Amino acid sequence: MEPVLSRKVRLQLHETLDATGRLDRSGVRSVQLAVAETLAEDRESLPEVYAFATSVIRDAPNREEVLAQVARATGTRLRVLSGEEEARLAYVAARQWAGARAGSLLVLDIGGGTVEIASGTSKQPRTTLSLPLGARTVTRDWKLDEAVSSKRRLAEVRDHLSDRLAEVADLPRAEPDGRVLACSKTFTQLARYTTAGRERSRAPQRLTLDDVRAAVGVLAKNGSVGRGRLPGISRHRAGQSLAGALVAEALMEACRATSVEISPWSTREGLLLERLGALRTKKSAHR
Repeated sequence: MEPVLSRKVRLQLHETLDATGRLDRSGVRSVQLAVAETLAEDRESLPEVYAFATSVIRDAPNREEVLAQVARATGTRLRVLSGEEEARLAYVAARQWAGARAGSLLVLDIGGGTVEIASGTSKQPRTTLSLPLGARTVTRDWKLDEAVSSKRRLAEVRDHLSDRLAEVADLPRAEPDGRVLACSKTFTQLARYTTAGRERSRAPQRLTLDDVRAAVGVLAKNGSVGRGRLPGISRHRAGQSLAGALVAEALMEACRATSVEISPWSTREGLLLERLGALRTKKSAHR
């Protein structure tokens, strides 16, 4: 599956949230403009548009107001996927990417607001989980966007994440003969940083727990600006990169994964694969 068009508009919606998590007027306006701009440029080339929003809008107390305003202004209503549905779609995409012979899969996805986890041995996952431990959430709750010089502070965050994951009764573990796939920008960025200078010619394929632990130490010593200068760390994600590394570390430890494979496909690709599958089924039924 090869993309024919990709466009990105950085909204930084988390910066428009008030103390209660509501999107302010500037945040709503930026979503409205981004949707309108994309539709105006791509409407003729796209016979069908599936517009969906993830955790920033999904978890906002004024979510319905945001969705209604965008719909009035653009004629397109954003759909909201639950965290569990995002986990399921990420698993669907990861399994398709891994290939037909892939056996037991554990899929980890660190988003901004939440973490999605899914596992299984067939086309659909056996377990899907969504936890409020995303990189943006942990950054905000623990004020990790700047340098953290206190080892005690890092230990507190690690203990908090470990305790939260230990509370999840059905948290899946890596199987001895299975594969663990990581399919988020957080994992990809960490892999790029830890392999900088070693894999210049291709995208990083794997990330080890030892490398994540080492990355935490370096990221903690730097604030947002310093992190953004590190190889592989993008400036717009630098502020939450330390929290992302801590969450990745906690997840891998809790799921007993010493390493993960980096999958380029996640929720978006899972949604696309299912939509394409439905279209093929519909066409076959009409023949």
